[in-house]
Amino acid sequence: MNEGGVSPVPRAARPYQGLNAGLVTRMAAAAVDAGVVAVVLVAAYLGRAALSYMVDPLGFRFPDPAVLLSLTWAFVALVVYLTGAWAISGRTYGDHVMGLRVVGRGGRPLRLPAAFLRALFCAGFPIGLLWCAGSRERRSIQDLLLRTSVVYDWQPRPSKALAPGA
Repeated sequence: MNEGGVSPVPRAARPYQGLNAGLVTRMAAAAVDAGVVAVVLVAAYLGRAALSYMVDPLGFRFPDPAVLLSLTWAFVALVVYLTGAWAISGRTYGDHVMGLRVVGRGGRPLRLPAAFLRALFCAGFPIGLLWCAGSRERRSIQDLLLRTSVVYDWQPRPSKALAPGA
């Protein structure tokens, strides 16, 4: 409840608050996050093109994006985005949209090293997310290895007592 006595948790969502999120919700959040990273990369590309145009307007051509370099930048941008979001608030924009939060053991917020490792695992081995479809606890391979969980949480700030499955 907030100061006005109104809960930020939607009435239909209250029974799910604190439970581990399933595959579909997590994939939807991941799709939103992929869109965010794509927008950032396109903005960076257009910024580079604009800078190139300002330096030499008569000889301007759009930069030719090298595939390997573009994939490397996409990986780096994704890892930085995920790490920052999980370490600061426990949720990315996609998690916020879907009402999710990434938590560590005992429902505690992730610290920077854990957020970084989880981001590396998620960006480097995204197929590990599919494991949560068959897992009784709805945990991905990344969650199992790093002892994290993705829970439904519509609260604006991390709850102190948000234990996975509680």
